[in-house]
Amino acid sequence: MKTMRDFIADFKNRGKTFEMGGGEKAIASQHKKGKLYVRERLELLFDSGTFVEIDKFVEHRSSNFGMDKKTGPGDGVITGYGHIDGRLVYVYADDFTVFGGSLGEMHAKKICKILDLALETGSPVIGIHDSGGGRIQEGVDAKHGYGEIFYRNSIMSGVVPQISIIVGPCAGGAVYSPALTDFIFMVDELSHMFVTGPRVIKVALGEDISEEDLGGAKSHNTKSGVAHFINANEQECFLSVRRLLSYLPQNNRSTSPGIKGPDNPNRTLDELIDYVPVGYNQGYDMKVVVDALVDQGTFFETQGLFATNIITGFARLNGDSVGIIANQPRIQAGCLDVNASVKAARFIRFCDAFNIPLLTLVDVPGFLPGSHQEYSGIIRHGAKMLYAYSEATVPKVTLLLRKAYGGAHNAMCSKELRADLYLTWPTGEIAVMGAAEAAKVIFRKEIDDSSNPDVTRQERIEEYQRDFSNPYAAARRGYVDRIIEPQNSRIEVIRAFDALRTKHAALPWKKHSNIPL
Repeated sequence: MKTMRDFIADFKNRGKTFEMGGGEKAIASQHKKGKLYVRERLELLFDSGTFVEIDKFVEHRSSNFGMDKKTGPGDGVITGYGHIDGRLVYVYADDFTVFGGSLGEMHAKKICKILDLALETGSPVIGIHDSGGGRIQEGVDAKHGYGEIFYRNSIMSGVVPQISIIVGPCAGGAVYSPALTDFIFMVDELSHMFVTGPRVIKVALGEDISEEDLGGAKSHNTKSGVAHFINANEQECFLSVRRLLSYLPQNNRSTSPGIKGPDNPNRTLDELIDYVPVGYNQGYDMKVVVDALVDQGTFFETQGLFATNIITGFARLNGDSVGIIANQPRIQAGCLDVNASVKAARFIRFCDAFNIPLLTLVDVPGFLPGSHQEYSGIIRHGAKMLYAYSEATVPKVTLLLRKAYGGAHNAMCSKELRADLYLTWPTGEIAVMGAAEAAKVIFRKEIDDSSNPDVTRQERIEEYQRDFSNPYAAARRGYVDRIIEPQNSRIEVIRAFDALRTKHAALPWKKHSNIPL
């Protein structure tokens, strides 16, 4: 007769078998490809010893195409929960060593169970994708499984943070789950995402393209904007995921954890006085300003290789998490275009959904002109920024460094879009256009009729600058709340957010909004 110890021994042996997934050869094959085994990935992601597996012994129940003769430990996915920096996080991770990580009926049910638990407990959820896609042998069951996952990703959006990590193939219908989540991480020359692969493209269109060029990490981080982060290897990737989570709350009903560092909230930024040029046509690197302004070493940029004429990312101010949106004068003079507008709008909406205050740094000459931008829908896409800022109810602080012209002034969180506190340097200028251009329009006839047009033109430019192109004109009308000295920017911004800490704003009731997608 068996004893309790016999049952325990049998349980342990079964557990060890399932923990090996597709077996030693399959794991060795992963390593040969330069990829980690799924359980090694979970060890990197979670605090040591905290991961708890759910549905470990689940297997498929398909009998089609000889599947009844095949076993698949865990059905190609590991699910569970653990702690990251002491905070509860749920996870589902494809196991490529079992059926190529393909999704079938039970695989999908395991993921759906984890998504439901994350939603019900108000916890972040991470998906680790390394899969051949839908399991062909299971046909409509696989399609049904994807649909159930897509539904949950959509319903959970804005309730708990959702993060996707691509560490292998992710193709066909499988790409839409990551696309529905908040952030996508990819590893250079290891991750691939595409709706249709190179072979099908070759047959259908006669186009020759590699997996890397079509859907690699560089392509999706620089061209499509599908991904938000690119890392050199998996180890770096999982560290980056952990860092991102440190800026985020558990859910939409909580706030991000404060992490006090050694940086002095009263630190002055004397270096900015000489760094930012007064000439509006001169470029500079806004990232230098951002790094100086925030707690030292805390700026964490998102989509750093996409739409580089605008900067988005998280940082800390006196220990508190903030979302930063900033024009980048080094790229296209900081103009807003289609990609920059979409990038910024999505980031703004994420921060607002998860109670992360917004700091906007402004130095913008306008929306990028040209037929290409018009035909690409700059009106519709630019409206997304206007919409996102207007809808956001978190504390919003705007700092104008030099210029804010035309509709781009509004798009960068003006008072009209309910910036709570609008600060400006003495060099700040809010206008329909620059002084030189305005003078040409307003005083054109006088300049043309003048005996010395160049002198008259310069006099009228100076007149316009004196009367309109300065922060005092806007301050007189209450469109600017405070004019500050550049070196005091960090002090003033921290004080502004402190003053808004208890802000509460509510929007009119609606079923949902209709953002101009």
